[in-house]
Amino acid sequence: MYLGLDLGTSGVKALLIDADQNVIGSGHGALDVSRPHPGWSEQDPAEWIRATEDAIAELKVAKPRELAAVRGIGLSGQMHGATLLDAGGNVLRPCILWNDTRSHAEAARLDADPRFRKITGNIVFPGFTAPKLAWVKANEPAIFAKVAKVLLPKDFLRFWLSGEHISEMSDSAGTAWLDVAARRWSPELLAATDLDESHMPQLVEGTDRGGQLRDELAAKWGMAPSVVIAGGAGDNAASACGMGTVRPGSAFVSLGTSGVLFAANGAYLPNPESAVHTFCHALPNAWHQMGVILSATDSLNWLSNITGKSAVELTGELGGELRAPSGVSFLPYLSGERTPYNDAAIRGSFTGLAHEIERAGLTQAVLEGVAFAFRDSLEALAKAGTKLERVTAIGGGSRSRYWLKAIATALGVPVDIPADGDFGAAFGAARLGLIAAEGGDPYDVCTPPMTAETIEPVTALSGAYDEAYRRYRRLYPAIKGATDDAA
Repeated sequence: MYLGLDLGTSGVKALLIDADQNVIGSGHGALDVSRPHPGWSEQDPAEWIRATEDAIAELKVAKPRELAAVRGIGLSGQMHGATLLDAGGNVLRPCILWNDTRSHAEAARLDADPRFRKITGNIVFPGFTAPKLAWVKANEPAIFAKVAKVLLPKDFLRFWLSGEHISEMSDSAGTAWLDVAARRWSPELLAATDLDESHMPQLVEGTDRGGQLRDELAAKWGMAPSVVIAGGAGDNAASACGMGTVRPGSAFVSLGTSGVLFAANGAYLPNPESAVHTFCHALPNAWHQMGVILSATDSLNWLSNITGKSAVELTGELGGELRAPSGVSFLPYLSGERTPYNDAAIRGSFTGLAHEIERAGLTQAVLEGVAFAFRDSLEALAKAGTKLERVTAIGGGSRSRYWLKAIATALGVPVDIPADGDFGAAFGAARLGLIAAEGGDPYDVCTPPMTAETIEPVTALSGAYDEAYRRYRRLYPAIKGATDDAA
């Protein structure tokens, strides 16, 4: 048996698979986010431990014999979080999360240093880890002076599980301290934030061994001693391992809280000016590119909250056939945007409203706005040298066939829907646990699921969608100065 642990923003998922990669059982532990000030987003790392124990306790009740047979554990987690430890391994402050924008000024300052884009292949985004440390140094100098280790969220879990300070390439690529081509820490970039390699965990590949479960935890959970912990992956790379998006040219579109257009690459292809993320993949000698939008299903959930209708009710009002764009445009910048603008201050808007626009028209505009944001990512990936022929849909929003039709038509590529199953980050993490424990070929293990259905672009509406997208593109510069102060 092999266990995948996925530390998300809203909870920890524990997933058990067997040697044939059948899902045997799962458990969950819930998490909350603290927002003490506008733009801040934090979690107490102790809550990650509590949620992990809750998830494993649920598995132990339901599948005690199977849990006892675990040979490998894989880790996945929300990226970019700054978890700060002192020399005794104590947490110094709540973890500053991926969607925290307080360090936007520090990010701009670091990004202005040409070494960062040259070495990392990426813009220094406010959500990345390095500017968070610069913010701590400037605003909490007493805490910064005590920092002995900086760990990403899943690697703090690893520290609790194994007692070791270890990370891997895909997650570390999102810190702005990794030499992404060479797959090692950059002493130059660490020095730019008054740190050095002693503050960083050891690096391994995601498929390699990255620690061993502590005997006391193994005994507590009824496991055998010497359970291997894999290097693991950041959440998107772990999802890619779960989806089999590991060979060059394969891609997925993720409709989660945020949205991701993810493409696997066999080579390092940076183009930071496009605001595409170019990161190491979890597999050795592999990289990936991502266009990231900050509010995907979050946009529909926002509309749901203010209308009092569930997301399913809202999308159900649109019917089954894709509608032509109505002239109402929605910019899904509810918490800023990454690709293609790297703008933490921009905010969302509806334009083109008229008396005849009803609730369904607003829902349609929200779905189209998110689809056009994915097209922005598609265009940015193309500028970075990656052309996509088709994508696989994952995430909660992919349950809406209407939304997938809109995305297929906006992107101009088929959207594949995988057969029923759990192919997310926890499954990918479990696959990495299997590889690390047994030494399997990563490409033989990380295969794609069967396709249950393919959503083709609605070609009759391609022209109307192209025109609506051009209108959408004109709106960002038009509203930028008007919404920045609101942030």
